[in-house]
Amino acid sequence: MERRALLGLALVATAAASTPARASSGGAAAPSADTYFRLPVITASILRADGRRGVFSVEAGVDVPDAALRTRAQQSAPRLRAAYNIAAQRFANGLRPGAVPNIDQLVAELQTATNATLGRPGARVLLGTVMAL
Repeated sequence: MERRALLGLALVATAAASTPARASSGGAAAPSADTYFRLPVITASILRADGRRGVFSVEAGVDVPDAALRTRAQQSAPRLRAAYNIAAQRFANGLRPGAVPNIDQLVAELQTATNATLGRPGARVLLGTVMAL
């Protein structure tokens, strides 16, 4: 295992984790423990630069300030996870081997999947760590 490559991915993941925090400070209310719930890690397979298969993983959660929509989102958690897995695999299929993932594009795709699954906007996807190994 190349530790330098892993360190580079950790730096990318750290930068990706700070992106939602900057976006949320632009006028929207910050998520709280009452409105946020975390989903299991989303994984997809990728093609690495050396031609072997790798893993693309994303830690995600959903912030839903509206109580009725939050109840619907929590009940729809399996559907959300399935939609996120499909979106992550499509995103991973579009990655060139060795390329850095475009986190803004990933967030847009996951947000679209969230709105489609819940039937209306109002829930916000928040990303934690994004890694491509």
